[in-house]
Amino acid sequence: MPIYLFWGDDEYAMQQAVKDLRDRTLNPNWASFNYDKIPPEQPDGVIQALNQAMTPPFGMGQRLVWLAETTLCQRCSEDLLAELSRTLPNIPDSTVLLLTSSSKPDGRAKSTKLLQKHAEIREFAAIAPWQTDQIVQRVRQVAQSTGVKLTPGAAQLLAEAIGNDTRRLHNELEKLHLFAGSNKPIDEGAIALLVSASAQNSLKLAEAIRLGDTGRAIALVADLFARNEPALRIVATLVGQFRTWLWVKLMTESGERDNAAIARAADIANPKRIYFLQQDVRAIALYRLQQSLPLLLQLEAGLKHGADERVLMQSKVIELCQVFSGTGQRS
Repeated sequence: MPIYLFWGDDEYAMQQAVKDLRDRTLNPNWASFNYDKIPPEQPDGVIQALNQAMTPPFGMGQRLVWLAETTLCQRCSEDLLAELSRTLPNIPDSTVLLLTSSSKPDGRAKSTKLLQKHAEIREFAAIAPWQTDQIVQRVRQVAQSTGVKLTPGAAQLLAEAIGNDTRRLHNELEKLHLFAGSNKPIDEGAIALLVSASAQNSLKLAEAIRLGDTGRAIALVADLFARNEPALRIVATLVGQFRTWLWVKLMTESGERDNAAIARAADIANPKRIYFLQQDVRAIALYRLQQSLPLLLQLEAGLKHGADERVLMQSKVIELCQVFSGTGQRS
């Protein structure tokens, strides 16, 4: 099929898929003649892409037309829809038309329904930071595809260290491949030696907040900033962890005894984790967990509006620690 729609927020995974498609489509000797990337700010970019897609390639190989970060599946005029309806079924096999977007296509839009009929659609969604089982599975898959052998413990430790950062996963596996070669399995010791555990420190920060340990929490914030960990990524990990704790506490206090049901509600793939999560929140009042999420959302909103990252992070972490230490006010 010569038409593709790639969408999702895992930017690195999408970039790799685009590169693979480009390498498969273009003859390297004729790539400069047959490759067009149309940016989102380009006036009439969709029309330009359709016109280029109908143009035969020059020389050897196929033509690749890439309409980058398009909003076509969110808003599309009737005139543009008519042009799409006329052109998409007639794009020649000598052309590959690629559309990419970080936003999910609107399933109600006529343009989306048209692309569902004529295009191959691929989703590149980042795994949520709290979906640790899925992150471990991703680590194993990518390690296998890159020829890196990991012991089960090493895969778990690597997943904890990097979280859902796909770009960093590939970079760390390349480094580990150079370290160990392709024959010797890599164990936990090598991971601990070679991989900086920024995601694990974000989870340790969540633990320190849960325990109301302000001093340790502030030290972990300083360490994360020293490692240049993006503030919004730290917040995403915290939100995911406290959301999980809240769901486990809420379901347990409501009388639910089926760990599988609790796991489904908390979006946890492995029900065996529920016992350990219940131990985490056993001595914590439900209202404290309920107070944590609004504070984390305030932190996220402040960061997105340009507040000083370090100052805001420290102040909100102190507030959160006060909630769990019992020195904060109950609301």
